[in-house]
Amino acid sequence: MALAALALALLAQAAPAAPAPVSIHYIERRVERPSPLNNEDPIPADEGLRGAELGIADSNAAGRFVGLSFALKTTVVEPDADLRAAFAAIAKAEAPRFVLVNAPAEDVLALTDSEEGKGVVFLNVGAPDTRLRDGDCRAGLLHVLPSRDMLTDALVELLVFKRWTRILLLSGPNPGDALYAEALRRSAKKFGARIVAESRFDARGADLRDSALREFATVTRGPEHDVVAVADELGEFGGNLVYNTASPRPVVGTQGLTPAAWGRPVEAWAAVQLQNRFKKLAGRAMGSVDYAGWFAAHAVAEAAIQLKSADPAAIRALLLGPRFEVGGFKGRLLSFRSWNGQLRQPVFVLWPGNVVAAAPVEGFLHKRTDLDTLGLDQPESACRAMNE
Repeated sequence: MALAALALALLAQAAPAAPAPVSIHYIERRVERPSPLNNEDPIPADEGLRGAELGIADSNAAGRFVGLSFALKTTVVEPDADLRAAFAAIAKAEAPRFVLVNAPAEDVLALTDSEEGKGVVFLNVGAPDTRLRDGDCRAGLLHVLPSRDMLTDALVELLVFKRWTRILLLSGPNPGDALYAEALRRSAKKFGARIVAESRFDARGADLRDSALREFATVTRGPEHDVVAVADELGEFGGNLVYNTASPRPVVGTQGLTPAAWGRPVEAWAAVQLQNRFKKLAGRAMGSVDYAGWFAAHAVAEAAIQLKSADPAAIRALLLGPRFEVGGFKGRLLSFRSWNGQLRQPVFVLWPGNVVAAAPVEGFLHKRTDLDTLGLDQPESACRAMNE
């Protein structure tokens, strides 16, 4: 008995220690949002974070087969707090190597430009701004969330495929609305559609429950058109536009027929399994930012699993390298663009309860991959930092 105990003790001493968990940080700035119209569900306060949590849970289930584990460390700051100071405090306690960022574009740049951000791989899961993939790109900054240009390219590909090429554009007063409208203009030009007329609408001070029929009949009159495209990122009026246009035309854009990275109706390619796991964890449906949070954590962990290593330098090199590919329940392997860090991925065009299409749409081709028809292609991007 004593000999057996001694043998077990010697074996335990000889066995290699399991590597420490790979730390993945999640940092978020909460954003104040207006109350939704028509008793619609508000944007969840934990949007993005729950996706990252599921990504860690899934990764730990896969990582145990190669002796790896993963830990999520979360920091959430209020709208008026100093996100960079919060990140500096994190770096003082532990030098982070992989950081998921769910924050506006200015915060993303503040973190990547900080002294503490040197050598860190940041994964953007919350900012769709095209400029972060263009002239304001940064080395070591990857983008999981599609850019606005990717979203509007997906939408216009479908419109052109259906020959609905005449677009009446209605945009709201907010900065994000202007950026979405500009992305729509670029996509229309890129694929041969036409913006036949534009108008603006400000819902502030109006009770659209009583006046939508009259208000929208006025601002949607114009030259002959096939669709009414709406740019209303905060959801202040777009939901009321459907069936209230001057002519009987589909509403597309931020409301109506909507391009998105993810949504409740997505079920193909075993996505229903991911949807069910998320609903069990969060008690709600998975949205685009949740999916981005999930994929970002999944990508870091998958790089470690492919390497069978917890070495941060090796994981970083694979993540930022040209040969890294990873599945994402979208029917094909996904990869990051080497010239601006954007994740190549299909974009769904959704109507509530239904996936109308998955872009790239049939017939839109590219010399490298049809996924590069969505968003800034290499000759179009002013990003140079990724090659520094």
